[in-house]
Amino acid sequence: MSAWQLPFVRPASLAGRHFSTVIVGAGINGVGVFRDLSLQRVDCLIVDKGDFGAGASSAPSRMIHGGLRYLENGSFSLVAEATRERNLLLRNAPHLVRPLKTVVPLASFFGGLMSSALKFFGRTPPQRTRGLLAVALGLRLYDILGRRQRVMPGHRIGRVPLADRGLFRAAIRWTATFFDAWISHPEWLILELIADACRDQPRSAAANYCRVMGCAGNILTLRDEITGALVRVTADTVVNATGAWLDRSAAVLGGAGPRVMGTKGSHLVLDHPALRDALDGRMAYFEAVDGRVCIVYPFLDRVLVGSTDIPVEDPDQIVTEPAEVDYLIDVLREVFPNMAFGRGDVVYTYVGVRPLARSEADKPGQISRDHSVVVDPPNATRDIAIVGLVGGKWTTFRSLAEEAANEVLQLLGRSRTASTELLPIGGGAELPADASAADHFVEKMVAACGMDRARAQTLLGRYGSKALPLAQRLAASGDLPLRHAPGYSAAELSYLCLETGVVHLDDLVIRRTLLAIRGLVTDAALAEIAGVAAEALGWDAIHAHNELCACATALRERHNVRLHAVAAGEAPSFDASLTASSVLGQA
Repeated sequence: MSAWQLPFVRPASLAGRHFSTVIVGAGINGVGVFRDLSLQRVDCLIVDKGDFGAGASSAPSRMIHGGLRYLENGSFSLVAEATRERNLLLRNAPHLVRPLKTVVPLASFFGGLMSSALKFFGRTPPQRTRGLLAVALGLRLYDILGRRQRVMPGHRIGRVPLADRGLFRAAIRWTATFFDAWISHPEWLILELIADACRDQPRSAAANYCRVMGCAGNILTLRDEITGALVRVTADTVVNATGAWLDRSAAVLGGAGPRVMGTKGSHLVLDHPALRDALDGRMAYFEAVDGRVCIVYPFLDRVLVGSTDIPVEDPDQIVTEPAEVDYLIDVLREVFPNMAFGRGDVVYTYVGVRPLARSEADKPGQISRDHSVVVDPPNATRDIAIVGLVGGKWTTFRSLAEEAANEVLQLLGRSRTASTELLPIGGGAELPADASAADHFVEKMVAACGMDRARAQTLLGRYGSKALPLAQRLAASGDLPLRHAPGYSAAELSYLCLETGVVHLDDLVIRRTLLAIRGLVTDAALAEIAGVAAEALGWDAIHAHNELCACATALRERHNVRLHAVAAGEAPSFDASLTASSVLGQA
C-alpha cells in the first residue's frame, strides 16, 4: 500500500468483519485514538455519520495554543499539557503547524488584577479589561508551564511600537508579545493521521457517512448514510469520540449520560488587505468590552476573526447568525478604530460546537476546557465496554488519545509498544528543516516533474514531504491549472476525490481544499470543480447536478458565501460536458 492509497471504505465492505476496537466519531480526538491504537497494531474501525472531521474539528480558530486565559480558572495542569502538545505539534507537523507571534494591546497598568483573583477562586467578578501587570504575571506563568519541548521565544512587554500606534485605539499604551501556533489545514491533518494509522495497521479501516444504529452483545449495526443499507460488525471494545454528540451516541450504544454540553463558536474570514498588512504576520489577542476574548490574525491571504461562545442544545442545528457577524465586526471597529469594517469584507463564515464537560458555571467562558476518559462497563444488552472521551480541544488531541488508547489496551489485555509523542505526522516526516533545504527540495520537484517553481512550492506547503511523490503522479496525469480556481489542477482534485474518501462535492470544496475558507469559490469555479469530481467519481449528469446544488446551498446558507441564489424549485446549471478531461483541455 503506497502512502497515497488510503483505505477508505464504504460500509458494505465491512459486513461480517471483526475489529478489536470500533471508534465512533472521526473528528480529531477519535482519529487520534485510531492512529494511536493502530500504532500498537490494534485493528480498528473508525466511522462517522458525516465526513471525516466535519464537525467541530473542521471549525476551530485554527490556533494550536496552550490556553493563556485558562490560567485565571486555575487550570494549570491543562495549560502545561496544552503548551507541551503545542510544542510537539510544531515538531511533528511543521508543514501544517507554524509559530504565531501574538500581540496583546494594553491600556492600563493595574486593570483586571482583582477580577483575575476572583475568577481564580471561583467567584464572578465585575467585568474589567486586564492591564499590564495581570497580563505580565499570566505570561510569565505561561512561559514556565510551556517550557517542555519549547522551540519559540518567551514573552516580552513594551511601549506600543511606532508602527502600531495607528493600528490600535489611542488608549493603548503597551503591547505584550508572546508566541503560540496556528494550523493552516486541520482537516488535512486528520486525513494524514488516518493514513498513518492504516500504514501501521493495514487491517484498520475508516468509513465516513456511516452511522452506528445500535450495539447488542458484541455486534454493532451500521447504516450507510448514502444508500441506507445496514451492515453488522463485531468488536471487543467501542470508543465514543463524538464530541458534542457524546450523550446522543451513548444513548444509541447503551452507555451512561449526560456528560457533555456544547457552546458554539462562530468565526469570520475577511478579505481586508489593509488589516492583514498592518498585523504583519501577528495575531491580535484582546478582550472585547463584554469581556469575551477575541482573536484576529492573518490566515493565508485573508484575515480570520473569532469567536463567539454561545450555549447550544442541538449541535446539528447551528449556523453563524447575523447577530454574531455584527458582533464580531463591532469588536473589530472597537479595537481597530482607524479602519473601516463591514459585512462586505466577510468572504466566509464557519461555526463549530465545543464539546465541554457539563458544568454549572455562570458563563460559557468559565467552563473548563479540560478533558477526561470514562468507561461504561458491559450491561444487560451490551457485552463490551465503551470508552468515552469527554471534552478536549484540538491542541491536546494526542495526549487525550493516548489516555483513551491506554484504557482500550487495558480492556484488550494488551500493552503499549510505541508512543506517538515524537512521531511525525504525514508530510511532517523528513520535512526540509530550513529555507535552504526547502529550496533544494523544491528544485528536486521541479527537476523530477517538470513543473514550475511556484507550483512546486504550493504543493510543498500543502502536503509537506509527501509533495514529491504526489507531484510525480500529477505530472504524469497532466497538472494544468483549473480555469476558475487556478491554485488547483484537475489532476490534484481527482486525486483528492479518489483517495481521500470524498463522497459529496462539499467534502472536496470545503474540507479537502482551502478554496472555500479563502473565499475563492465562485459560481463558475464550483461548476468547474463539480465537473472534475463527476468524472473522477463516476457521477452521471443528474447526480453531479444534485451535488452542485447541495454544495452551493451549503456554502450560501451555512458559510455566507456570495453565490447566486437558487429560485424555489430550481437548481444551479450544470454543464455535464465540463468533466476533468474537458477542463484540462481548456486550461
